Amino acid sequence: MPDDISSATTELTSVLKQVLGADGLKDDPATIELMSQDIWAKGHAADFVAVPETVEQLQATVRAAYERGVPLNPRGGGMSYTKAYAPDRDGVGMLDLSKLDKVVEVNTDDMYVTVEAGCTWATLHEALKAQGVRTPFWGPLSGLTSTIGGGLSQNNAFFGAGKYGSTGDSVLSVAVILADGTLVRTGTGGTANGKPFWRHYGPDLTGLFVGDGGALGYKAEITFRLIPAPEHEDWASYEFDTRDACGEAMAALMREDLACEIFGFDPNLTKVRMARASFLSDAKTLTNVMKKQGSFLKALKEGAKVAMAGRGFMDDAAYTLHFSVEGRSKSGVTEELAILKKIADAHGGKEIENSIPKIIRANPFTPLNNMLGPQGERWVPIHGIVPVSEGPACWRELEDGFEAMREDLDKHDVLTGALVTSLGTTGYLIEPVFIWPEELFAIHEEAVEDQVLAKYPRYESNPDATAMVEKARQFVLDTFSAHGAAHFQIGRTYPYKAGRDPNAFALLETIKASLDENGIVNPGALGLG
Repeated sequence: MPDDISSATTELTSVLKQVLGADGLKDDPATIELMSQDIWAKGHAADFVAVPETVEQLQATVRAAYERGVPLNPRGGGMSYTKAYAPDRDGVGMLDLSKLDKVVEVNTDDMYVTVEAGCTWATLHEALKAQGVRTPFWGPLSGLTSTIGGGLSQNNAFFGAGKYGSTGDSVLSVAVILADGTLVRTGTGGTANGKPFWRHYGPDLTGLFVGDGGALGYKAEITFRLIPAPEHEDWASYEFDTRDACGEAMAALMREDLACEIFGFDPNLTKVRMARASFLSDAKTLTNVMKKQGSFLKALKEGAKVAMAGRGFMDDAAYTLHFSVEGRSKSGVTEELAILKKIADAHGGKEIENSIPKIIRANPFTPLNNMLGPQGERWVPIHGIVPVSEGPACWRELEDGFEAMREDLDKHDVLTGALVTSLGTTGYLIEPVFIWPEELFAIHEEAVEDQVLAKYPRYESNPDATAMVEKARQFVLDTFSAHGAAHFQIGRTYPYKAGRDPNAFALLETIKASLDENGIVNPGALGLG
């Protein structure tokens, strides 16, 4: 192993040019800048970007880096806002897994699907749709770009999460490449003559690589279980005069274990979503709503309801809550939706037009224009997952804290909002967001559609406002810590090490040392290395 970091990197890149080909290794400034940042922060500039296109190339890349002691940080779709993959030191190579994007096997006899780590949720959804099957959890809202390997490393919320939990709850097996290039298959995927059809055979090794922040190994392939695609779905939307009523209603709805998604917005975020929406100008959106209805007459009816409602039905909305139900029979879906509506009514909710859940379900994976504010401002979320009984109180504490710092927030034109959503019957996810005038990063320029960017003003560097956002984010983190919250995409932001039982973290350090003795797999993630 060369003693000097730069000579080790030079030697490695020379080898990788042979392994990956001319297009598989990039070191131009624009690519380095893009790959070394996320939505929230810029990391140290990576030394190079390796882009394997096969599992074999990935394995050879990792092995070559291990032999020379060069750290590699894995990057999927790049939708982190916690510096999950952004290098926190010099001398790091970036591993861009977006070209490992194949659907490897759809097995409807044994009811599982295997994909490569760089496959997007949208690609998987389309591949399964024609087969009449689906994964139980089937993606985040950013699924057009977000990769499944990244989702497994960071965990995800949203589609299907109300019934089936997050990404990791649908996983059966993982093929992961360890620091030294060793390929390990977990679950029955690691059994002689076996298929990856079952997660549990001895200790749950699959779980080690769920939510690990890419710190324990590099995902190569992921296998999910399949379920029959639901044949019917229906939706409802309610508004509430107060946050507490909305928050308590969501908790009560969660405990029924009926809705496949439950999600709500505070008034600020509702207004932002409406300002960014183009329900009537986007013909594709309306067409997809109509295609989902199953009959011509119902398509006309639902399409007309969306078109007539436009955005006006939300003009005076307070706190809003939306939920979807899916199932095998129309009568079953109707019955379950009625149960949920009765609960919403009992909590003081007023039913409103259900355009939002209807449109989101018909157009689940849309371009990532929502990663900017309604006037092209910077946007960043931060979240926590608390017990269902503590959700409403935690949400209240967060909003009270924002009100206490309102003068400073307003001084810097920082807008706050919040999304709440459910994870099964136990996890109450609260996601405050911040929108403020600030210059864009390369990642925003790449992810947001050109025609959308062209409509927005451009802002100059605004470090004082960004410092205010950072202060408010820290308040959110402290509030969540007081509730013993869990977090997805821990990265380098959430206080994972500080908040863990010391014995539990010591066990994780032992595992890390065993799998990655030199600390070169995404060093710094989870507070490791």
